[in-house]
Amino acid sequence: MGGVTTAEPTGPALVVGLANPGPDYEGTRHNIGWEVLQELASRALPMPAGFSTHKKTNCEITQTRLAGRQVVLARPRSYMNLSGGPIAAVAKYFSVEPTDVIVIHDEIDIDFGQVRLKRGGGEGGHNGLRSLTQSLGTRDYLRVRAGVGRPPGRMAVADFVLKRFSKLEQPDVPFLVQDAADAVELLLQHGLETAQNQVHSA
Repeated sequence: MGGVTTAEPTGPALVVGLANPGPDYEGTRHNIGWEVLQELASRALPMPAGFSTHKKTNCEITQTRLAGRQVVLARPRSYMNLSGGPIAAVAKYFSVEPTDVIVIHDEIDIDFGQVRLKRGGGEGGHNGLRSLTQSLGTRDYLRVRAGVGRPPGRMAVADFVLKRFSKLEQPDVPFLVQDAADAVELLLQHGLETAQNQVHSA
């Protein structure tokens, strides 16, 4: 298993930003994955990439190059708790193994503004991850966990993640997006172990 984390990755990768569709959810904590995906698309070479609907998989996708690798950037057009099916369909369509799927998502168990990386593990009550694990048939995909903080007081988690960032947090959201996008590029270029060493020590 050590080779999975230490070898320099070479094949095509699927980078997914988890989010709910529609304007009502724009800017919410749960949609941070989509904001990171848009940031990555803006960094694509030789020119920024635009998304289009891929009807066969019910995703918005773009194919491009990032960090020297061929990548597919994708956002399911379904709601978060049903996002696994479209993601698995994209992975199959482009012949991407689950170990080369990178999922960007909000994480309440990490302080706001922090980014952490891992492969596998539990879903921690995250409906998007649960759906993805069921559809891929494995937990062995890579995760870019964007910290959004924990709900205040007795606020329900579901209510918290569907709220927009507070006025105090808003100025720092672009930095969280940039840091998460940087982490994706490190994963693409160097693999998990090297990326973790850089991101977790920052």
